[in-house]
Parts: sequence; C-alpha cells; structure tokens
Amino acid sequence: MLSDYVNTLGQSLLKKYGERVHKVAIDAGLSCPNRDGSKGIGGCTFCNNASFSPNGRMPKPLLQQIQSGREVIIKRTGAKKYIAYFQAYTNTYGDVEVLSAMYEKALAEQDVIGLSIGTRPDCVPDKVIDLLVDYQNRGFEVWLELGLQSSFDETLNKVNRGHGFKEYKDALIRARSRGVRVCTHLIIGLPGEGRQHYEQTLGRVLELGVDGLKYHPLHVVKGTMLANDYRRGNYSPLSMEEYVDIVAGLIALAPRDMIYHRLTGTASVEQLLAPKWCSKKWAVLNAIERKLISQNKEEIYGVSVSSRQLAGA
Repeated sequence: MLSDYVNTLGQSLLKKYGERVHKVAIDAGLSCPNRDGSKGIGGCTFCNNASFSPNGRMPKPLLQQIQSGREVIIKRTGAKKYIAYFQAYTNTYGDVEVLSAMYEKALAEQDVIGLSIGTRPDCVPDKVIDLLVDYQNRGFEVWLELGLQSSFDETLNKVNRGHGFKEYKDALIRARSRGVRVCTHLIIGLPGEGRQHYEQTLGRVLELGVDGLKYHPLHVVKGTMLANDYRRGNYSPLSMEEYVDIVAGLIALAPRDMIYHRLTGTASVEQLLAPKWCSKKWAVLNAIERKLISQNKEEIYGVSVSSRQLAGA
C-alpha cells in the first residue's frame, strides 16, 4: 500500500481517531484578490476563468454540500467523521465575522470534527489565525492549507500568482508560531521549472518548517491563459513518468513523518486539455507506489543512498 511508504493524511487521522476520517470539499462562494482587482485581475494562468462566471458558479448551501459529501464518502470508504475542507478559491478572504459564521456552521455538525482551510499566503491576517487557534483549543482538527506552488518569485510572476515567497514565509511563521498546523501546496510542472527548482522549493519549505505537503501536477484546462500557451506550443506538460519520478524523489528528501495530503491532482475529462493522464488519479498513485517500492529496495540493497539517509534522517 502507498501508506506503507508515505505518511498519508488518511492514515494519520486513522491512527489519531481510531476510525476513518474524510475531507468533505466545500465551495463557500468566496473570491480571490487576484481576480477582483484588489491585487490583480484574471487570476493565475492555470485557473479556469469560466468557473468564476456568475452562471457557471452557483454553489449549493454549505450544509447541503456537507450532506452530499457524506453520501458519497460513506458509500466509498465508510467514513463517518469528516473534516470540512473549504477548498475552492481563497477561504480566508473576507470579513472575519462572515468567515467565522461559515466555519462555525460546519463545525456545528456533530460528525464534523475539524476544518481544513485552503487559501493564499497573502490572505492570512492575524484575526483569521486567532479563529483557527480558538477552534484548535476547543479540540477540533485544524489545518491551514497555503498555496505556495513555487518558492521562485520569477515563476510566481510568470503564472500571475500576485504574491511571492516572502508572503508565504510570513504567513507560515505567524500560523505555526501559534500552533496552527500548515499544509503547503506545491505544483510540479510550472513553466520554466525543472527538478532543481522543485528540490530547492522543497528545501526552502522544509527549512522554515511545515506539517504537511500537497503535490499537484500542472494540468491545462479549458478557458485559461495556460491553455492559450499550450495551443500555441509555448507550454509542454510533463509526462506521467516524469511526474512520478519527480514526486518519488521529493518524498525521499522529506522527513519520514511528513503528512501528505495529496500526491497528485485531477481534472474532469470535459475540462482537461493536457496531459490526459491527469484524469487518472489511481493510475498515477499506483505508479508512485511502484516507484517508492523500487526506491526502497535500492536503499535496502545499497544500490543507491537517498538524500534523506545522507542527512541522517
């Protein structure tokens, strides 16, 4: 099993609570400072603009979303406890009282044991951290998920992120100094980046300290600036073999107790332009597992020595 080689969030929660706990994804209808003009317009080059149109984005009421998630999850995994995952867009971007009301509504559900809040590093004011600390003190499972993507400002500018590594460092240090656990999102395959960039980004993230990691392959979806670059031949996505090899290598560089919230990401077949393998989650995860098994055998039999071993981890 993949969890024999990496410390997945699912296995971590199973050990902690003695039963399966699953995230329920929520779209709270929030916006993004990189779209509403406060920092920029158009969003990141890889974001699907159509999903932000008034007619294309009509999220259901929060409790209805949780119920829909329950029904799917209990059939698929049997989990009866959930973490409300505020996933879509920037979930700390708004009036703190409004944010608090949303978080509290989710936590009021008896089977919701915590929150996972996805956001940008430049949208984490101290008042939001105060909220998360309070929930944690009340016994809830709390994660702050920061979308860094890359530690290279040149890359972040190229994809129109609207923030740099400095903002990530500031938000991370303030959150973790208060005891809030942070999961950092990193994208593999950003334009102009290669293995050296991914390794340096991971090194910078680990040096500052982090509790969890989430890896995504960059995929091209319809209605994006990246899609235009792809059609013009100005962007070539990674092959599945390249992605698997890179992720397995990065896992070898991180501490063994690192909690992985995700090792790949998917897009719907209807929206996905490339690479086509990004619609096949389990094929990618199974390939990562096979690569990790191979790496483990090499370590055992002395064929190669990982950077983690060299570091004495």
